[in-house]
Amino acid sequence: MDDKTILNRISELVDEEHRLRSTAQARESGTEGDQDRLRELEESLDQCWDLLRRRRAARETHGDPDAQGVRPRPEVERYLQ
Repeated sequence: MDDKTILNRISELVDEEHRLRSTAQARESGTEGDQDRLRELEESLDQCWDLLRRRRAARETHGDPDAQGVRPRPEVERYLQ
């Protein structure tokens, strides 16, 4: 996956997140399914941003950005704790 593909995926996820939040706000609360999906979107965004940062870091240190892969959600989410 190249940087452009990752950035496109981030854009898609953000668009969906905004739609869900707008819908939830219009109803004054989200459904449990909306909340679950929002959590999934946030985690997927964290994974994408993590991958993009690591690819850029590899490039800056003359490493191979293509050697970077998506880290599992639990590993990426631990950074926030």
